[in-house]
Amino acid sequence: MLTWRSAFRAGARRLISLSKRRINGRIVIKTAVARRYAQALFELLDASTIEPTREALTGLGQAIKDSVALRHVVASPAFGTEVKIAILAELGSRLGCPPVGQTFLGQLVKKNRVGFLPEIAEAFAKLADASKGIQQITVSTAATLPPAEQHRISTRLREMLKRQIEVTFHTDARHLAGVQIHLGSTVVDSTVRGRLRAMQSLLTKE
Repeated sequence: MLTWRSAFRAGARRLISLSKRRINGRIVIKTAVARRYAQALFELLDASTIEPTREALTGLGQAIKDSVALRHVVASPAFGTEVKIAILAELGSRLGCPPVGQTFLGQLVKKNRVGFLPEIAEAFAKLADASKGIQQITVSTAATLPPAEQHRISTRLREMLKRQIEVTFHTDARHLAGVQIHLGSTVVDSTVRGRLRAMQSLLTKE
């Protein structure tokens, strides 16, 4: 017999599932758009301007993430297009952004895509690394690893992959213990949090 409690739980699970699908759908679309913009910019640059552009985009992307005020300015219709372009141009200039990159930032403003800058910066960095044959890897742990341990992990990954890599180490207390490794779209998760999430997923399917 279907009780109101079981019906409520079923409905709640359905709403959560739909919400996750919508969120994941938006993330996929945003990532795809960011890749297209990053690729378009990359193809306009010569070898000497790729790295300065990468550094400028990374800095701007981080600024968008960190500054509530900057996000408000670039998103609010209260500020005109020219004002937004001028602000990004000034920030880009301070970060050493080449002229082509400055023009690109102006196009982002006109296309209302400035909010995509963090994702564009990430996609552009991957293109820059690929052009140099470098594989970006992110290692996340619950606590900061000592330099010796970071070196050991980096060396081990380089030996396993047999290619040039650049490893970035992050900390996330939610992991509790273990290591999470991101290599492109591949994730190797041995953290306690990851194992609990995998167990929850398995039990939900049963």
